Amino acid sequence: MHKKDINNTSQNILTPTMEDYLEAIFNLAKEKGAVRVRDIAKRLGVKMPAVSNMLKTLRKRGLIKYEKYEYLELTGKGSKVGRHIAQRHEILRRFLTDVLKVDFDQADEDAYRMGHAVSPPTLERFVDFMIFVKNCSPGRNDWLEHFGQYREHGQPKDKSLKQRVEKVAHENNVQIKETGMGRER
Repeated sequence: MHKKDINNTSQNILTPTMEDYLEAIFNLAKEKGAVRVRDIAKRLGVKMPAVSNMLKTLRKRGLIKYEKYEYLELTGKGSKVGRHIAQRHEILRRFLTDVLKVDFDQADEDAYRMGHAVSPPTLERFVDFMIFVKNCSPGRNDWLEHFGQYREHGQPKDKSLKQRVEKVAHENNVQIKETGMGRER
């Protein structure tokens, strides 16, 4: 499956909720082998009727094999999409934990949300940057340690996060919208 086809299955683009289900099914199949409706409901924190409804949708799109009251499995296409979603989540989580040193649970939650929005070219840049960090030089971790020290001790205590973001935006000629998202001037 080509990158551009990963999220464009059958006739429609996958919604974030569909992606969540496919990732959960993919991970449960790896962990347990057999996947049941109740496993998905527990993993996603939803009720079993909601899972059953989504499974019907995923089955219609050719992403899962499922009959009511039985185990379900991903089709070849569903497995490729599920693997891609799980990899995307893992890449973002590892970037947040390994490079930015974000706490694992927070990084996992943030990667989960970011994964629905990040484009394939941006994800490739995350991967390239992580490879660069790992392989750039013998003293490659020095600057990561310095970043950690800066985060802990070097930030100006007299300025809020908003003030620091505005300063960086101004220095880089970026306009900050009220939502916190930026765009070039």
